[in-house]
Amino acid sequence: MELQGKVVAITGGGKGIGRSIAVRLAKQGVKLALLDLDDAAMAETVQLVADAGSEARPYNCNVADEATVEATFNQIVADFGAIHGLVNNAGILRDATLIKVKDGKVVKKMTGDNYSLVVDVHMKGAFLCAREAAAHMVEGGVEEGVIINMASIAYHGNFGQSNYSAAKAGIVAQSKVWAKELGRYNIRSMAIAPGTIETDLLRTMPPEALDKLAAMVPLKRIGDVDNIAQTVQHILENNYLSGDVIEVSGAVTL
Repeated sequence: MELQGKVVAITGGGKGIGRSIAVRLAKQGVKLALLDLDDAAMAETVQLVADAGSEARPYNCNVADEATVEATFNQIVADFGAIHGLVNNAGILRDATLIKVKDGKVVKKMTGDNYSLVVDVHMKGAFLCAREAAAHMVEGGVEEGVIINMASIAYHGNFGQSNYSAAKAGIVAQSKVWAKELGRYNIRSMAIAPGTIETDLLRTMPPEALDKLAAMVPLKRIGDVDNIAQTVQHILENNYLSGDVIEVSGAVTL
């Protein structure tokens, strides 16, 4: 895909990995639709995109709500005239072990609500956004469309993350299905599985904790958000990438 002038929507586009993707793509002439629930963060990213020489518009959107997602993508197409790419990046964490045991007694359980919330935001949210983006790509007659789904190396299974790991595994599966279903319309679907990436959340950790995380990575360093943004750009530009997962983890294996 030639990036100049294309329109790409990014969920979770207000900060972190989403912001980094937006700024990198803006430098390539991409117009951005930013979906998030944090209006202040989106406003900052809109300005960063403008500083990079392109245009972004913010859309307050709960990606797990079907009616809201439908309305948001209708508005994106009304505002920009088309949509060519989607990065499903929105996500939350509600970590806990399945059960917590003390002295042979179960003292805590992962709640069904926290399981469902994480699955809804990650997996259902990606499904709803991909469905709407693909529908507009087909009906809008775009020559090529790309859907990029943010998984995680946790899709292999990560301690204390039944909900998150299941959601990310589901995202990988969905991404592969969409590559098969949408290929006839020249719409590609790929997944990216980041490892440990330096985000705002990670930067709040004590230095010694960060050092321990880095020591677990064979490359002995934590990844940067731009490492993920680079991968997004590569997928968009390489028109024979579809149906696969690119792990950006510094060789970490769970």
